[in-house]
Amino acid sequence: MLNARLGELRVSRIGLGAMTMAGTYTSEGALDNAESIRTIHRALELGVTHIDTAEIYGPFLSEEIVGQAIKGRRDDVVLATKFGLVSHAGGGPGITDSSAANIRTAIEGSLRRLGTDHIDLYYQHRVDPNVPIEETAGAVAELISEGKVLHFGLSEASPETIRRAHAVQPVSALQTEYSLWSRDVEAQILPLLRELGIGLVPYSPLGHGLLTGRIRSVDDFLEDDWRKTNPRFMGENFSHNLAIVEAVKAIGAEIGASAAQTALAWILTRGHDIAPIPGTRRVGRVEENTAADAVELSEDQMNRLEALQPAAGERHDKVNMASIDR
Repeated sequence: MLNARLGELRVSRIGLGAMTMAGTYTSEGALDNAESIRTIHRALELGVTHIDTAEIYGPFLSEEIVGQAIKGRRDDVVLATKFGLVSHAGGGPGITDSSAANIRTAIEGSLRRLGTDHIDLYYQHRVDPNVPIEETAGAVAELISEGKVLHFGLSEASPETIRRAHAVQPVSALQTEYSLWSRDVEAQILPLLRELGIGLVPYSPLGHGLLTGRIRSVDDFLEDDWRKTNPRFMGENFSHNLAIVEAVKAIGAEIGASAAQTALAWILTRGHDIAPIPGTRRVGRVEENTAADAVELSEDQMNRLEALQPAAGERHDKVNMASIDR
């Protein structure tokens, strides 16, 4: 597999997101830790080197699974995890806390669960409005000086925050949503990242599963599947967004690729500083996703994908939208 560059960090240009290994998309069936571990092993066999997790996933379960899977293979993996959405001083999971003390506690827990002495890429999961980003960047800089972290990342940060953090501790990667139905980063974020030499790690490059072409009705979701509360899966928005999927499927059919492979192949044309992390806990899905590395789109197909209408609806509900672009 070809590589992408995130700052000075080199990763496979298709990675593996481990969020779903701890749940989230409950309609995809019961959790199976053994299958998740097999999925990670298969990804490594197929040339994936970039595995992304976070302490909040589970919480903690995803990191534990990844740690088990990479035991004895740590040198084959660029390991990314995140802090800041678990308060270790009593607030618990879901409480934003990027204080220096909380980061110090978080890194020790992540290192233990992942079975390693260092994290290759350590992200602030969400910007903490109560802690200046300079303090957070400084706290991560201390971990870098100690060798516990090699590279610093941000997630869902605004252009101003990115600049301020980068001035204290160079940022290697920004993680945010980017796909054929979420292209708003192209206006301000992506130009800024390229100005500063920061890579982009798109999460949900398959539109929370919709761009796979397998979701036909939200009625198939279980009641606790969070996509039921996502505006893009509701009412007329969902009908509009299904039309995007049909167009992607049609283009893929022309070259013998699935909708998911076509959507990922499009992202891979956007630059060598972009490394998507499609998430899955199934071996079959990781095989399908990584095969996008070999998919080639013609100029006409690229133009048709470029011309697709934007997705209808906000990409998160009001509560989650309030926590991004800070």
